[in-house]
Amino acid sequence: MAEPPLVSFLIAGAQKGGTTALFDYLTEYPDIALPTEKELHFFDDEGQDWSEPDYRAYHARFPAPAGRPCGEATPIYSYWPNSLERICAYNPAMKVIMVLRDPVQRAWSHWRMEYARGVETHPFAWCIREGRQRLFAADPWGHHREFSYVERGFYAEQVERLLGLFPRQQLLLLTSDELRGDPGSALQRVRGLLDLPQAPTPAAREVHVGQAIDYPSRLTPDDVAHLRQVYAADADRLAALTGIRFQ
Repeated sequence: MAEPPLVSFLIAGAQKGGTTALFDYLTEYPDIALPTEKELHFFDDEGQDWSEPDYRAYHARFPAPAGRPCGEATPIYSYWPNSLERICAYNPAMKVIMVLRDPVQRAWSHWRMEYARGVETHPFAWCIREGRQRLFAADPWGHHREFSYVERGFYAEQVERLLGLFPRQQLLLLTSDELRGDPGSALQRVRGLLDLPQAPTPAAREVHVGQAIDYPSRLTPDDVAHLRQVYAADADRLAALTGIRFQ
């Protein structure tokens, strides 16, 4: 018999949106139970038998909740196929947090990370144009853990999937600008979602700033214009769904 749900909330996206900062902030609150490491990558694990998942190893990564809301942060969940459906099957009452960043800046930051890691060798301009074809040779088809610079920025698609699975009151959308500019307000919204009282705001932090190396690309006006056009329809859908619009 499957174990009952232990995890009650997830920071499920978006990569390079500020999820590490949010996770680090939440570790400062003793009334929230978090694992010692970010990104457990359980619900995107294609090695699991999802017809009969074994949650024991996943649950073992968490401290004893002792009545506290228990959660983790793996920002690929909102993007990776079937992850949200697996989360809903695990806990239909799951509360889901997303931190959204201007998708153009998110794509640029993502590319810088992969280039600095040595995973990416192509220039940014090629990656967001011809390079998108690489996803059609990936497994699962159309998705890639590293080269999904453009695809992870289609936020409306991700929010629509969430709303098709969970009631709106279980979803909290923050923006990276809000988290950076007014962390106190953002954190109180998170605590409200988790039914926790207000608490002092931890010291401000900035994490995962891009490495200072010699990148072969810069973000050009042509790149920005191209991506704005690519995201235009999704941006309209996101604004209609949530009231959030990036430029």
